[in-house]
Amino acid sequence: MHAMAKAPVLTPRAEDFPRWYQDLINKAELADNGPVRGTMVIRPYGYGLWERMQQEMEARIKAAGASNAYFPLFIPQSYLTREAEHVEGFAPELAVVTHGGGKELEEPVVVRPTSETIVNEYFSKWVQSYRDLPLLINQWANVVRWEMRPRVFLRTTEFLWQEGHTAHATYDDARAYAERIHRDVYHDFMVNVLGIDVVLGRKTARERFAGAINTLTLEGMMGDGKALQMGTSHELGQNFAKAFGTRYLSGDGRQELVWQTSWGTSTRMVGGLIMSHGDDSGLRVPPRLAPVQAVVLAVKGDDAVLAKVREIGGRLAAAGVRVQVDDRTDVPFGRRAVDWELKGVPVRIEVGPRDLEHGTALLARRIPGGKEPVRVGELEALVPKVLEEDQALLLAQSRERREDRTADTRTIEEAVEAAATGWARIPWAVLGPDGEAALAEQGVSVRCLVAADGSVPDREDQPGNVAIVARAY
Repeated sequence: MHAMAKAPVLTPRAEDFPRWYQDLINKAELADNGPVRGTMVIRPYGYGLWERMQQEMEARIKAAGASNAYFPLFIPQSYLTREAEHVEGFAPELAVVTHGGGKELEEPVVVRPTSETIVNEYFSKWVQSYRDLPLLINQWANVVRWEMRPRVFLRTTEFLWQEGHTAHATYDDARAYAERIHRDVYHDFMVNVLGIDVVLGRKTARERFAGAINTLTLEGMMGDGKALQMGTSHELGQNFAKAFGTRYLSGDGRQELVWQTSWGTSTRMVGGLIMSHGDDSGLRVPPRLAPVQAVVLAVKGDDAVLAKVREIGGRLAAAGVRVQVDDRTDVPFGRRAVDWELKGVPVRIEVGPRDLEHGTALLARRIPGGKEPVRVGELEALVPKVLEEDQALLLAQSRERREDRTADTRTIEEAVEAAATGWARIPWAVLGPDGEAALAEQGVSVRCLVAADGSVPDREDQPGNVAIVARAY
């Protein structure tokens, strides 16, 4: 008699990637759909991932000189109409409140889709002279954009994010700051913590943020070859300063308009993490990000085993590892092991009665896979080393996938074909805005422009620019 094949815990990625994504979010207890269409409830394990993202980003944002503040959720509708391009870009996505306290409001209020307008109202009060500049503000908040095609973490009607807003005395200073956030905050975090090999580039005029003069982006390739915009940093020029009268008195006594930036990353990065690193067994969390880097599991509820797992947990914590002890021996061991695998905890250390006799534990590595017995005394030295190796492996796998699945193309037809399974590179001189419009009709977009040497171009029409084109989330 043949044993029946065990049904997979998740729909295999190769079979149905969107279904696999939904399954993983449910089974790993990351989030649930909220009661209002397009909203989400972030569960504790999913929120733990977001908290670690916040901590890592926050440290980098502070290092770039910005301070946190908080602006209201409700924005007078009239504020949005002051910057024409901006309101036009956001109009279809706005949620508008018309009643409050049982009465119709004199002026409807908008639930913030982003805060440029309200921030500027206050910047114009706070900035008097060149001594008040640069003014560097960040806020952690929720925003609402009415979403037509919602997908948990990737596109939700309400999402959590950080949004930075800055005012500078000169164009050069604002531009340098937008670049600094792009590189030193976002790129550094995504590559070195998330382990995602993002491409830094410049958005085309068509894809630019509404009201910006330039948008810098970070694009990641997901497991199915599609692109995900992981974060953006915008030069706003003087567009909002003009609309809101944000001026300063210069050193030589003239009234000048400020130059501005805004920049943001959101809970969409949790979706990017899942789709970049997840496999058919669940999530794989990069060790530097992981809220739990190692879990120590008691195989059986034997007193000596329980004492040993607690001792190992204590020793790993003292060695600087974020560790959790799983001594829930009333839950079958197999079920707990599968659960930790789904949640993507980088290292599992399993201890049973037989291990005690040999003075060993079984070390299971989630990222490369595989298990091996190791001596208990070696764990403190071994686990931090293994975590760093596996962090590097995830980044290498992410880079390899992007390189393998990016094709060099010369025609729009070739680019569309390549975008069916991955990304295409095509000279911007060949494509241009007309070609970009033709691609859009096929559901393919220019994710960003990169210079011939791979750096971020200074301008859209720079000779040698290459367009990275893909289907995107």
